[in-house]
Amino acid sequence: MTPIQTTKMSNFRWIICALLFLATTINYMDRQVLSLTWKDFIAPEFHWTDANYGKITAYFSIFYAIANLFAGKFIDWMGTKKGYLIAIFVWSLGACLHAGCGWAAMEWEGYSSVAQLGQLTGDAAVAIATVSMYLFLSCRMVLALGEAGNFPAAIKVTAEYFPKKDRAFATSIFNSGASVGALAAPATIPLLARAWGWELAFIVIGVLGFVWMGLWMWFYERPHQSRFVNQAELNYIEQDNDIADVQDRTVTKEEKTISFWKCFTFRQTWSFIVGKFMTDGVWWFFLFWAPAYFSDQYGYTSDSTMGILLIFTLYLIVTVLSIGGGYLPTYFVEKKGMNPYLGRMRAMFIFACFPLLGLLAQPLGAYSAWWPAILIGLLGAGHQAWSANLYSTIGDMFPKSTIGTITGIGTMAGGLASYAINLSSGEFFDWAAGQGSAYTFFGFEGKPAAYMVVFSICAVAYIIGWCIMKTLVPKYKPIVIED
Repeated sequence: MTPIQTTKMSNFRWIICALLFLATTINYMDRQVLSLTWKDFIAPEFHWTDANYGKITAYFSIFYAIANLFAGKFIDWMGTKKGYLIAIFVWSLGACLHAGCGWAAMEWEGYSSVAQLGQLTGDAAVAIATVSMYLFLSCRMVLALGEAGNFPAAIKVTAEYFPKKDRAFATSIFNSGASVGALAAPATIPLLARAWGWELAFIVIGVLGFVWMGLWMWFYERPHQSRFVNQAELNYIEQDNDIADVQDRTVTKEEKTISFWKCFTFRQTWSFIVGKFMTDGVWWFFLFWAPAYFSDQYGYTSDSTMGILLIFTLYLIVTVLSIGGGYLPTYFVEKKGMNPYLGRMRAMFIFACFPLLGLLAQPLGAYSAWWPAILIGLLGAGHQAWSANLYSTIGDMFPKSTIGTITGIGTMAGGLASYAINLSSGEFFDWAAGQGSAYTFFGFEGKPAAYMVVFSICAVAYIIGWCIMKTLVPKYKPIVIED
């Protein structure tokens, strides 16, 4: 259907952005259910250690990474409407399946009730911990398979509905769904688990994805096909098509694409890979371990008032500050006259400095648990602002037909980093706890020392990543598809 031309521009692109935000919020709530229930609800029932949980999060990450390698190509192939629907259906199904792990473990080991599992000792306890760990891991794999499609699809939709100068801001809005999901999760999930059991928490949050599917089917079409987009808005969306940058690129046909393996021959691809690998693991570490950290170090369980307030405050800081991060490169472009890539890299350097505050989280935590909550929140805000701009560099450099593929490749790199940090952290925390005062780092002993080590690695990762990215792609250089 050809949109009707009017003098006043419609603003339907922001409705689409809101749907991307909602999908990302649901995505991260589904991911957070386990981290908010394992330490205080699931671990006592199944006798999990930090290493058990670390393996679950690590292998979730590696499977998510592998799925991302193909998810971008899948989205490019299926298109954003069908591809997004399939992705959210799969991850919502996976989220709901977690609720059956207790029953399945009971049946597998031949017990008459789930309540018996928490009373086991010795080899029986080890057996149930192992069986339940693999059952949860199987469900996490289904969840990961679907969740891998979220960001490639969302980035591709953003490139379809927004001109280049607005993409970082739009991306920061939908990307803030990650922190909003993480913000809503501690205020709801532990209370659901305490009132009706951890199983219901997985089901309730999982069902939200099926509701989103109905909204997507009703609202989404590509801009030139949408009944909600008028000609004025379509002209605004497609304004980049009328701008010729004779210094950097020639006119190309958007229908042409870049083969999967050819993508790895570009320095721009490796720049994005480095940016994701160096920083995604940091975000996922805090996403998966922050509730356990406050429970371990300060005794505030995830369903306690103080535990909820600490996690809520952490992600409130992330949410409020990260949205503005998408505007900073726009300021550099419009007010300072920089090209989009230069403005984005300038902004990303500023955001890369935020995580350095993580070096103070553990030392100041000796005075109050509020200090690490606030400082980790600032670190997370820097990450989300960094991430929004990092994603937008793909739209700056690559044709729309390849955006999903590049996003998937980079997100796979981030998943590999998450695998490494989560698996090693779980083993490291158990080992350090067993060493006690025999293991020290910067004045901390045992498990607190291990947290200080990981926090330090997370703090410097962004600056290192930015320097490598700037070395790989020192200036704006879009990819041109030759005929």
